[in-house]
Amino acid sequence: MSGKNIVKLQDVHHGYSIGKKRIEVLHGVNFELQEDKWCCILGASGSGKTTLLNLIGTLEKCDSGSIEVGGKLLSSMSRRECARFRSATIGFIFQSYCLLPELSIRENVMMAARLNGLSAGDAGEKADYLLERVGLSHRRFHRPSELSGGEQQRSAVARALVNDPPLLLADEPTGNLDEATGAAIMDLFCSLRAERQKNQSIIMITHNRDLCKFADVTVELSKGKLQKAENI
Repeated sequence: MSGKNIVKLQDVHHGYSIGKKRIEVLHGVNFELQEDKWCCILGASGSGKTTLLNLIGTLEKCDSGSIEVGGKLLSSMSRRECARFRSATIGFIFQSYCLLPELSIRENVMMAARLNGLSAGDAGEKADYLLERVGLSHRRFHRPSELSGGEQQRSAVARALVNDPPLLLADEPTGNLDEATGAAIMDLFCSLRAERQKNQSIIMITHNRDLCKFADVTVELSKGKLQKAENI
């Protein structure tokens, strides 16, 4: 239901220890995103954008503060509970695609569905449908190394959508692509989202301000805090 928050962060702090040195990355981040909204997070390289996405995606736990996704407090979950929640609730699209090289594209998409409890038959049907929608049905038995960067990212989009997740997290989804291929990926992303007509929220991180035209809201991560983006 639109109007409810899908993501809510309150006073989130996070950092990393390198030897005896402590590097603080996030300094009291506060953020809310409503269901069915698209948010673009801008920031320079090293600003902590990927760290923030990893925390929202349950891949890491924040040092302090609270993060809620879909009304669930992430800090209250065990690692196993986080894995189940992540599989059912969140779809990831990575800059480096993160496809398993030993599996075919179809098997990569199927695996995401199988981990969410679908039978092999149902997972195969969903994979075939989505790969057709992203224009890769003729390549579904190929391995990632046999595909171009654009084809690999289209495969990653199919994998991210296979479980109909209410939240999509995209980490520089066009970062490894040339301008024309990147534009084609964004057009595909938008058309698939519109076609599905379901409540689906998106958080996309990027350093490319041109991608902000797709978003409902744009914020900027600077000095460890989120603030309203300027010149958008």
